[in-house]
Amino acid sequence: MSLEENIFGHIVANRAQTDPDLAIVTFENGEGRDVVRTYRQLWETGQRAAQCLIDRGMAPGEHFALLMANHAEFVDCMVGSSVAGTVFVPIDPRTRGDKLAFMLNSARCKGVIAADYALAQVAEIRAQVPGLEWVIGLATDEGAPAPATFPGVIDYATALPDTMPSLGLRTTDPGCAMEIIFTSGTTGDPKGIVMTHRRFCESAAIVPRAVGYQPGDRLYSGLSLTHANAQGITLGAALSAHIPCVLSRRFTKRRLWDITRRYGCTSFTLLGGMTTAVYAEPPRADDADNPVRFVVSAGMPAAIWAQFEQRFGLHVLEFYGAAEGGLTFKPVGVGPVGSIGKPAPNLQYRIVDEQGNDVGKGEPGELLFRPKDGSPFHVAYFENPAASAAKGKDGWLWMGDIVHEDEAGWLFFHYRKGGGLRHNGDFVNPGFIEKAIADSGLVDDVYVWGVKAASGAPGEKDVVASVVPKHAAGFDAQAVFRACRAVLEANFVPSYVQVVDAIPKTASEKPQNRFLLEQFEAVPEAVFAEQRCGAAA
Repeated sequence: MSLEENIFGHIVANRAQTDPDLAIVTFENGEGRDVVRTYRQLWETGQRAAQCLIDRGMAPGEHFALLMANHAEFVDCMVGSSVAGTVFVPIDPRTRGDKLAFMLNSARCKGVIAADYALAQVAEIRAQVPGLEWVIGLATDEGAPAPATFPGVIDYATALPDTMPSLGLRTTDPGCAMEIIFTSGTTGDPKGIVMTHRRFCESAAIVPRAVGYQPGDRLYSGLSLTHANAQGITLGAALSAHIPCVLSRRFTKRRLWDITRRYGCTSFTLLGGMTTAVYAEPPRADDADNPVRFVVSAGMPAAIWAQFEQRFGLHVLEFYGAAEGGLTFKPVGVGPVGSIGKPAPNLQYRIVDEQGNDVGKGEPGELLFRPKDGSPFHVAYFENPAASAAKGKDGWLWMGDIVHEDEAGWLFFHYRKGGGLRHNGDFVNPGFIEKAIADSGLVDDVYVWGVKAASGAPGEKDVVASVVPKHAAGFDAQAVFRACRAVLEANFVPSYVQVVDAIPKTASEKPQNRFLLEQFEAVPEAVFAEQRCGAAA
């Protein structure tokens, strides 16, 4: 009997009956061995993971953390959590110290399943998390100490039952929490978003239709499963629509096109910070020789949009959304380049000024959403009623992003509220600066952001281009300024070039300004101002 697909485990259970042998998820890791899961295998490994959780004393509704990159066991535990009725908390495996302790404590995690390369971070803060009753370590091929070397850590393989149990799903209410997924915390403490089974499953069903996935497609993502994009746009959509997907353990821009060719991937996901890094790679004669039909992009800079499509022989489908909710799509070949599209058909929207009044066409304001039927949008941050109330004020989801709408109803993103980059009275588009620097061939990665203006003008920022040199030895920051001045208007030329080993990013590949600011202040010798006519500009 088919189960209603409003609970995550129901999707896998149904497919294990109707299409058991379809290799639905492939986990690739470069030169390492691929791991493949069919629907049947997902259900079986999920049952074993569920028994592991039950054996740890986990009751329905209790929470545990997943601290690992994109391993097959991550998805096994997602399925197992649904079977066991528990709530999983995905955490970027690079997280450590006070932030890791904060996330485990604030999400009330009773246990952690961590890859061996993240166990040292858990050990460092275990005493700071009094509610943490157990830790399970997943042995990997990454050369980290074995789980058994850490006191009080259980090996994942040992914790699984020897034979597959036959468990009924302990999750019965689609309105209950499936996971607590944290915001990126780029400006403060991350907040735990309560993602229900119903909302996840509804999104998984909507995405394939809205994006235009087709039978015969194969999806790809190098984004972390600790982020809503990889879970919803790739994994959830694939499981729901019977479309195989490939997940890399970690994102790699240099192997991106080789991966799509090897596995025949017809679509993949990119976020804005990744796009410029991919574009900055040296052009190759075979760039357009790939099977990709379209890229599902969130934040494709308008400055490189057309060149990206032409160079790689594909189309860009732009979308916008957040883990809390809200969704827009700009289909391939429809609407103006640079637009984030129009709202999903199940949503209505407003654009409002600082006082909450609707603005006119062409005028910037904050974007709000609620269901099409006019019912209030409910936002739930775990045990944070004040933040929940503010995000869902007056029954609308307040996105915190400034947009405008053209006469035809297409939406255009301006900036994150409180994060606009205004320089000398103008709002500066970082995309044009990043394109100029990427086109120079001098850097492997670039991210443009702002620091408080030296002039002290309220709301003003000086423009910083943080760059990863292609060749560190002999790198000349002044060449970056010259490249910018050759193609940009004067106000777009960065105030500073900051040389870094890598752009610090979240699991969703979002650059983290606060770490760049720390380096900006702590390592002034790596920050350069433009030299013109023998003097600093």
